[in-house]
Amino acid sequence: MVIRYGEQIVDEADIQAVCDVLRSDYITQGPVVERFEKTIAQYTRAEYCRAFNSATSALHAGYLALGVGPGDIVWTSPNTFVATANAAHMCGAELDFVDIDYKTRNLNIDSLAQKLNAAATNNRLPKVITPVHFGGLSCEMSEIWDLSQQYGFKVMEDASHAIGGEYRGNKIGSCKYSDITVFSFHPVKIITTGEGGAATTNNVELSSKLARIRSHGITRETNSLSDKNNPAHYYEMQSLGFNYRMTDIQAALGLSQFDKLDKFIEKRNELANLYAKFFKNYDLNILKVPENDISTYHLYTICVENRDDIYLHLYENGIQANVHYIPVSYHPFWAKFGFQKGQFPIAERYYEKALSLPLHPKLNSDDIEKIVSHILLEVVG
Repeated sequence: MVIRYGEQIVDEADIQAVCDVLRSDYITQGPVVERFEKTIAQYTRAEYCRAFNSATSALHAGYLALGVGPGDIVWTSPNTFVATANAAHMCGAELDFVDIDYKTRNLNIDSLAQKLNAAATNNRLPKVITPVHFGGLSCEMSEIWDLSQQYGFKVMEDASHAIGGEYRGNKIGSCKYSDITVFSFHPVKIITTGEGGAATTNNVELSSKLARIRSHGITRETNSLSDKNNPAHYYEMQSLGFNYRMTDIQAALGLSQFDKLDKFIEKRNELANLYAKFFKNYDLNILKVPENDISTYHLYTICVENRDDIYLHLYENGIQANVHYIPVSYHPFWAKFGFQKGQFPIAERYYEKALSLPLHPKLNSDDIEKIVSHILLEVVG
């Protein structure tokens, strides 16, 4: 039997929730989407939440809501899925990257501070910085927020890996240290809506912009209308928008999954701790989570010298590992903008050794022991 690196759990309660919507009056965006949004907002302790048909859509809408357009600059991590950068490019922005910390895999604060200082001197400061909570561990958001106040940029957290995680005792998504936080509900993430995403914020104006952008630029909100003396059916398209809406079908699955969110995270942490126990005597760059943080452990990554050999060995023995991530700057599309190997040495060194091991709530201790034994066979011989 193949051990997959990531796998969703959909139970009978999830199926029943979806069937209930299919038998209801609404299957596109309706009251279940609204309940899903309120659930996320209450859980993260954010003021507002807007659901989207993917995290990529939420990122794109987030950049637009923050005013990103042609001539603006956005910075993010090179150690991320390409959507983080692509969504900014779709707004017409110029992209650049900040190198990572080898231990945390997240954006390096010292590198960020140095880059900001140089950018200020050259009048090339970013309009938005998007920290990526790689694998479910939060970036150092307090320090990033302090820098945003000093240099005047906006902050959007890419928390695609991190729904349910905590940073210094605050739920990721509370937006205590950011303007917007984006989540993903892809099947390999912590909970799933099939495809789907969400954005939280504490700013009512940003919330309204996100709602308009996801629905063709249209609003029915009375206070937002240019002419408030109109009949009840009236609505206005106030800006160019997109069809980025989540359906009630997806939201029903998400609401049912939310009931299991904390249990899923607890199981992922148990499995991660088991991996760490087996690997404690080996130099594999095991992630250490700060005392006041909770990682969702969307990914469990190690660093090995003979990564490609181990990757193939695992597959040959029915274990599906993965690699997260090829630096965004390596991809041919982004290379044509002048990015070259050697620009982000820590992210590049990490990539050359990085291996993502199977981690999801369907796994048990026997699975972990089997995976570890095959890895150590290749590492130790």
